[in-house]
Amino acid sequence: MLAVRLPQEMEILLTSLAKKTHRSKSYYVKKALEQYLENYVEYELAAEAYKEYLESGKKSISFEEVMKKNGLWENETD
Repeated sequence: MLAVRLPQEMEILLTSLAKKTHRSKSYYVKKALEQYLENYVEYELAAEAYKEYLESGKKSISFEEVMKKNGLWENETD
């Protein structure tokens, strides 16, 4: 069990949403927390990958180069 104190404005908005949609406030709090945690995990993975990239000393290539290399570039000026 977890108790959370919300600012009054947030509590009013959450209560209003719950009433309008006939869902519980807990439902929306769980959904919001779930989304936050998913985003956090994705951020941590990206940050770690970027750190590894920087430490590797490898050079990056542009999006245009990736597209050309894979035969996906359709720029009329090339």
